[in-house]
Amino acid sequence: MGMEIAGLLGLIWLIIVIWAIIKTAQSRVGAVPKVLWILILLFFPLVGLIVWLFLGPKG
Repeated sequence: MGMEIAGLLGLIWLIIVIWAIIKTAQSRVGAVPKVLWILILLFFPLVGLIVWLFLGPKG
């Protein structure tokens, strides 16, 4: 039962990170901030997503 829950939580986390990347790509900020945010989300998914939620592009 533990592996199924872990797999489901991992899938949910992956969907949330992909959603954050899409929202960042669609935002109205410049190209450089978009690329930086996307790189942060890809290389630091846990910390990057938490920071993105508070400081990410709002436009």
